[in-house]
Amino acid sequence: MNVSRPSVHPVEAPPLTEGAVHNGPRVRMKDVQGMPGTTGGLALRLLQFIFAVVSLCVMATTSDFPSVTAFRYLVAAAGLQCLWSFSLAVVDAYALLVRRSLQNCSIVGLFTIGDAITSTLTFSAACSSAGITVLIGNDLNKCGVNHCAQFESATAMAFISWFAVSPSFLLNFWSLASR
Repeated sequence: MNVSRPSVHPVEAPPLTEGAVHNGPRVRMKDVQGMPGTTGGLALRLLQFIFAVVSLCVMATTSDFPSVTAFRYLVAAAGLQCLWSFSLAVVDAYALLVRRSLQNCSIVGLFTIGDAITSTLTFSAACSSAGITVLIGNDLNKCGVNHCAQFESATAMAFISWFAVSPSFLLNFWSLASR
């Protein structure tokens, strides 16, 4: 059996050039605002939380939201978005207070997956609620009986919450993919 051995075919290391000797270890790019552990990330989390809470409260104050499945779905998705955004805002605030970096691969992966799930749920709930609101208001002309203004406001707040989640997800995903 002919097997090549290192002693027969030695592999030499490429010669060092003068410029490579002076280069230190590679340094990562500075944290981009909006990523976990930055003030921009904390601001995005607080915006997500505020708009999700407003959407949840406006929808929950109507008496007839449980009669429509899409509105119940919006309340559930906004509630999940509130919990997720508030917990990550607390983590971001803690990281800023103790000056700790949250650029660990597993942490960023968890944030990315959570943002993807909550943003998908929030967007789909807002879309379904918008469809039902258009059906009630424009097609059935029953806004006098229902709370169309509150339904529209809650749906708009859910969309704005989704707009605030999207940069968080994209920045986390970009950070994760660039490793």
